[in-house]
Amino acid sequence: MDTVIIIPARFESTRFPGKPLALIDGLPMIGRVILRAGMIPGITRVAVATDDLRIAETVIAFKAEVVMTRTDHRSGTDRVAEAAVQLHLSPGTLVVNCQGDQPFLPIEAVTDLIARHQAHPEWPMSTLIYRITNPEEITDPKHVKTVFNHSGQALYFSRSPIPCYRDPEENPVYYKHLGIYAYPNSFLQVFAHLPCGVLEAAEKLEQLRALESGYPIQIVESAQDSFEVDTTADLLSLPNRRIP
Repeated sequence: MDTVIIIPARFESTRFPGKPLALIDGLPMIGRVILRAGMIPGITRVAVATDDLRIAETVIAFKAEVVMTRTDHRSGTDRVAEAAVQLHLSPGTLVVNCQGDQPFLPIEAVTDLIARHQAHPEWPMSTLIYRITNPEEITDPKHVKTVFNHSGQALYFSRSPIPCYRDPEENPVYYKHLGIYAYPNSFLQVFAHLPCGVLEAAEKLEQLRALESGYPIQIVESAQDSFEVDTTADLLSLPNRRIP
């Protein structure tokens, strides 16, 4: 099974315009993600899907493929789906959607996600989760929480704390979504044509489109966290973190 990483990246962002080009220890963030993605074994190619020429020029400087996409996509997955069409990927190609705002992209976790999905080609979609260790993330809406069944299929994703522990618990357990997906291109194209449901519109979470349309999402637990840069405050906090 060919495996391709596509990184969606747009310049316009309500909370942080120009985020992919923000410098981290002298390198643009999108460049760091490209370098991390290139370390994942077994990848056929790495491409960036963008609608901005400034980002495209930076991608080329890091010797990755760039695909110019439309500006009106509903989500990163929709942008990745258009890029997959332009790249002429076969229906069976496994497409991995790595977020362009994760400069600490967890290589081992993504490698595991790919291996797990390749072992289960019947999965339409899979994604990474991480058990929350920082209590502040439980109530922070930028950290998306998830619950899943005994088979490892997601039941729901929410910006709110789920589950809600009605009675006091000594050790409540919460999982957060890391925003990295894998799907065969055949399902990726199906996903891109699904209607936006009530849940996706409410939470602004694209993965809920699949669940609301009846498609399962398999979760794979990661032993590694993956810090996302969503705001300028996140960027300013990076000197306190180890730069890979």
